[in-house]
Amino acid sequence: MSNNLATVLVVDDEPRSLDTLRRTLEEEFEVLTAGSAEEAEKVLEEEWVQVILCDQRMPGESGVDFLSRVRDRWPDIVRIIISGYTDAGDLVEAINHSGIYQYISKPWHPDKLLLKLRNAVDLFQLQRQNDLLNSELKLRPQTLADQLQEKRAKLQERFDWDEGIIRSAESCMNSVCNMVRQVSPYDVSVLIQGESGTGKELCARALHYNSARRDAAFVAENCGALPDELLESELFGHKRGAFTGASDDRVGLFELADGGTVFLDEIGEISPTFQVKLLRVLQEGEIRPLGSNKRRTVDVRVVAATNRDLEAEVRAGRFREDLFYRLTTFTIALPPLRERKGDISLLAHNLLDHMQQQLGKPVSGISREALDCLESWHWPGNVRELQNELQRMLVLAEEDILGAELLSERIREGASEEQSEDLSVIRQTEGSLKERMEALEARIVKETLIRHRWNKTRAAEELGLSRVGLRSKLERYGLEKIDGMEKLEANGS
Repeated sequence: MSNNLATVLVVDDEPRSLDTLRRTLEEEFEVLTAGSAEEAEKVLEEEWVQVILCDQRMPGESGVDFLSRVRDRWPDIVRIIISGYTDAGDLVEAINHSGIYQYISKPWHPDKLLLKLRNAVDLFQLQRQNDLLNSELKLRPQTLADQLQEKRAKLQERFDWDEGIIRSAESCMNSVCNMVRQVSPYDVSVLIQGESGTGKELCARALHYNSARRDAAFVAENCGALPDELLESELFGHKRGAFTGASDDRVGLFELADGGTVFLDEIGEISPTFQVKLLRVLQEGEIRPLGSNKRRTVDVRVVAATNRDLEAEVRAGRFREDLFYRLTTFTIALPPLRERKGDISLLAHNLLDHMQQQLGKPVSGISREALDCLESWHWPGNVRELQNELQRMLVLAEEDILGAELLSERIREGASEEQSEDLSVIRQTEGSLKERMEALEARIVKETLIRHRWNKTRAAEELGLSRVGLRSKLERYGLEKIDGMEKLEANGS
């Protein structure tokens, strides 16, 4: 958790007095200084201040008058006035009228001054806690606590890879799930490797929601999508004016996730320059926002992901070896969907259930023929591609069953395993021309029937065959209708 010091703004038009106060306070507080009320107001607009220590006698505007204006704009700040007047009767009356916390007379004693500043910071914290408690009481805290606990339970259930991940009994994902279950409780860094669309962020969320950090924030950033300056701003924050377009202060993701988990996707894409900055943050546990000279302590667990071979990148000199070992206490490799053939049918039905609810379009399921096509495709886009394909099928569907004719042409006609076997007959050096041509003809006939939803009349017309001729070829090549398609043929032929 963050251990940032409380911030005190010292306002005094005398440079020596200002420097003395700063040196007295800086060991216990973050000290900001201003030589006038106008300068102090600019500081308050840019910085988060808990206590103001202001001299009474300043050119242009007295300390009391300035602190009265501060109360109107920043009422939470604890205000202290310091003065060298010997006759303070009128001053005390003004102080009481302005709601100033304390009056300190010159010359002051360092130990007493520090004590009063500590008490002022404690008062500020108590005021904040009181405001929060009042807000919670107004919002029926028990109801909110119950709702929050329910949401946390749902998140943990959703990302419980020991039970919740969709996979078959013999799936290669079983070893991955075991690894996630074993690693999650321990506060160690993890590198997730896998192709795009294999579920690397899902894995990172599972690690977070099954850890002791589950009640804190989980934040994610795609490191390959931003140049160095913007990536540094996103992760570590920036002060207003730090770069062109920085019109306001921004809290970085590392600070937002204090106590939680930061997921750095596409970590292999970051530049050598940013690798050095990230390594320093991981080593020291501190961040410094762009444009600021203050460091802030953060406590986060870092989970990184990449579709690159980072060990090869280290050997090639493109990725720092020391950063690599900081990120890889454990490595989890996610298999591509083409290696999870037995999971595709289960995944398809599960994804379809969610999509029906999202789109408000119910169907009974997916035909066996469509599932065969899905299981035969090599899925270069992995689970994300499967999700998109099913969504497309559901949108186009006019029947209760999602048939193979709804599939994208590349999947229906592409280089599936079954089709590759057919093409291998054509490319092989053995076998007659007739045998190779028959294999190609069988493929064309089947694809045409699928596209016409097994309507033999339409398929025969397109192929220039009679129904009898088409039926003969079906018998010859052993092509049969798939379960659930008889109804479609009866309605159309």
